[in-house]
Amino acid sequence: MSHGDQQCVLEFLRGAACKDISQNDVRIVETHISIIVMRGPRVWKVKRAIRLSYLDFSTPALRATACEREVMLNRRTAPALYLGVRRITRGADGELQFGGEGELVDAVVEMQRFDDSTLFSRLAAEGGLELSMLTTLARYIASFHENAQVHIVCSGAAAIEAVLRLNEQNENMASVLGQEAVRQLRAALRTHLHQHARLLDKRAAGGRIRHCHGDLHLRNICLFEGKPTVFDCIEFNDSLAVIDVLYDLAFLLMDLWHAGLPAEANWVMNRYMDEADEVDGLPLLPFFMALRASIRAQVLATQAALPNAQQRKEIIAQAQAYLALAMQLLQPASVRMYAIGGLSGSGKSTVAAAIAHFAGAAPGARILSTDRIRKRMAGVSSETRLPPSSYTKESSARVYDALYKQTTRILTNGYSAMADGVFSKQEERLRVQQCAEQAGVPFMGIWLEVQADTLIARVESRRGDASDAGRAVVLAQLQQQPDAVEWTVVPAGGTSQATAEKVLGLLAPD
Repeated sequence: MSHGDQQCVLEFLRGAACKDISQNDVRIVETHISIIVMRGPRVWKVKRAIRLSYLDFSTPALRATACEREVMLNRRTAPALYLGVRRITRGADGELQFGGEGELVDAVVEMQRFDDSTLFSRLAAEGGLELSMLTTLARYIASFHENAQVHIVCSGAAAIEAVLRLNEQNENMASVLGQEAVRQLRAALRTHLHQHARLLDKRAAGGRIRHCHGDLHLRNICLFEGKPTVFDCIEFNDSLAVIDVLYDLAFLLMDLWHAGLPAEANWVMNRYMDEADEVDGLPLLPFFMALRASIRAQVLATQAALPNAQQRKEIIAQAQAYLALAMQLLQPASVRMYAIGGLSGSGKSTVAAAIAHFAGAAPGARILSTDRIRKRMAGVSSETRLPPSSYTKESSARVYDALYKQTTRILTNGYSAMADGVFSKQEERLRVQQCAEQAGVPFMGIWLEVQADTLIARVESRRGDASDAGRAVVLAQLQQQPDAVEWTVVPAGGTSQATAEKVLGLLAPD
């Protein structure tokens, strides 16, 4: 059955499949491999009758099998959305029907419809992506990856090389985006592959290649029943979904970066790393993000052969933007170490989150927060309040020791880090600086200075924060605060944005 022959299936879904709902309520969305019919509370996803280098939907039987697999895999992350597979057959009267004993004409995935306004792509464009949503999403992705099926492969580098080789077979990209630009991109990608080959192989041997989502971008995430929900994973080609877990995450990070939300990309990375022991793979993220951007450019270039001149112009512009982003992400960036100290309420965590994406390679520095480390050591979420027994001198010493170890590990692996803690003791400040010195990377310490009444007002207004510090803690810290610190002192009594801009002006440019 050709795409043209599927028109009868689309007409069936528009009309006879749901006679009690007006056709005025029908909405059609087309992608390069699917046609989605939305009517009332239901969605039917039709796979186009096509055969490409990476998929084959050319027969009804193949499409039915792909539908079954799509439902099975997507129920890992969105069981409430994926209702099942509906076979479309032709009855004795020649009419199409769901089920039945007649000839199989096609098969569709039946889904629960959700509000399009909750798509993360829409929320990102409208400024509606809240950090709490992204925290929940990052934690969920980390859990999904941890429980995903492990695939032990001989070479992680060979798996990525196969992706590059497949992309290089696409001739549309060079014809649309220019031979020289595409040549430079492909050469840069291969340079990074060679640079990271040993790490890729190490991660593959360590079980970090798993059956992931494979298409984890903003348009495949929505809010359903109030929770971030990931849907529409890749079901048609395991080589695109059985991948390094950080390559899976990198699509979301790249999409946020491309959407002009680099701070949010850094936030997602950091919340993911809070949950998953993946920091050894941090140096791969710029490469993985660039590879994701290059593939998006390639897919758009493939779609550029449209009859409508305006649509063609827009798609080419989008492809060029992704190509430029890929090249930007592949540019070398210095490894640096920053530490932000100050009493509770000085705004350390807020400033760190606002500036971390400027530090080092994309998606920016790994932030190591004493508050979050303490909560993780206690086995609770960052929002859970801990008892006073968790804040003894001995407990705090263990927290700072963990911070030093994690910082050293990240820096020696070749990735930038940012420490976020009070650092009121000189020995703590010296220890964190020594982490940078031992790794041979530049260090900058920043101390946020705020008046006592402002500190107290801030901690008393906190809600859902990783810090448990209140008025009593601030008063105790004020009694013990250092007379002078050797770090750069920044007045931080104004807005968080103003303070972040001051600190940002101090960061060394690459």
